[in-house]
Amino acid sequence: MSGRLHRLYHGKTTINFHGRRKLAFLASIIAVIISAGSLLFQGVELGIDFKGGVSWEATMSGTLTADEARQILNDNGLNGSNAKVQILSTGDSRRVRIQVGELPEETRIAVQQDLAEAAGIEIVEVSVSDVSSTWGRSITEKSVRALIVFIIAASLFISWRFEWKMAVAAIVAMLHDIILSVGVYSLFQFEVTPATVVAFLTILGFSLYDTIVVFDCVKENGRRLTGSKVSYGDIVNVSMNEVLMRSVNTTISTLLPVLSLLIVGSWIMGAVTLREFAVALLIGLGFGTYSSIYIATPLLGVLKTREPQYKAHAAQLATGQALADLIETGAVSKRRHSGGETSSDATEPDRAVSPSTPASATVETLLSHPPRPRKKTRR
Repeated sequence: MSGRLHRLYHGKTTINFHGRRKLAFLASIIAVIISAGSLLFQGVELGIDFKGGVSWEATMSGTLTADEARQILNDNGLNGSNAKVQILSTGDSRRVRIQVGELPEETRIAVQQDLAEAAGIEIVEVSVSDVSSTWGRSITEKSVRALIVFIIAASLFISWRFEWKMAVAAIVAMLHDIILSVGVYSLFQFEVTPATVVAFLTILGFSLYDTIVVFDCVKENGRRLTGSKVSYGDIVNVSMNEVLMRSVNTTISTLLPVLSLLIVGSWIMGAVTLREFAVALLIGLGFGTYSSIYIATPLLGVLKTREPQYKAHAAQLATGQALADLIETGAVSKRRHSGGETSSDATEPDRAVSPSTPASATVETLLSHPPRPRKKTRR
């Protein structure tokens, strides 16, 4: 294990990313199907900011439980079992948060007064937030429009800076991250809030950044290995092994502050908004790193392999020491074909010549035409 970590740290890995693309694609397809099924049959748990409703929040001086808070709603003609009740703790301080659908003014005031009495505080210390469903729909529509504009702008930029095939691969990976991230929220019924939406948009930026870093290395290696007559799968493998440690370092350095938000901000200090933001970031960062390595770049390899300059070498894929030589020197001594056979580095294998073959026969077999007869000289 220490040897593998040493090679990873020094960028000397020889992982066959392109050769394992089918397994990665299959895993992603299964995950997308599960996420899409959950979204279709179960949906997502939208917060009050999206579906509208009323929220009460108060700091408790006594011991108010979630069941007692639900009973207050039942006493005021509401269904307490359908309400969202949270008991939030921050050190020695405890707060209660209750969320229900839209209510008339008199019911909101009645619940506020009963909650203040049960919590042992003044009625003015119970904060009430009222959000209409119209405002929630407006926020949803603006979020969708922002996502569409972002995808179009990113596609145009990548097509201009690199090429359209890289833009297609990057957008597919980004949509993959969105579907899986939202699918996790649907499967576990995490509440989607404005902080979650902001985190999702941040995730898209990170996923795109990581993919662009890899594509830049792929483009550079494509120019460097142009005369080597290698397959595009080789170029993908060389590039991925060169930037693998950079991607790992970027992900770790990004996860550390996110974990700080989740542990310190949410669990220790009790900031629920930070928890909603950090959980979405944590989920998205994992998918973003995975997609840039196993979705975007291998998909680019599939698209580029069909080009005429790479199609003739599509079956050739360097592995092991051959891949290490290709990374180090830009040339490969042995190449492994899709059928598992090994050939020389030449574009066509040399013809076998046995030791007992006469020299004249050897020359005749190597020449493309028979040798011309020598003229007789006059004495």
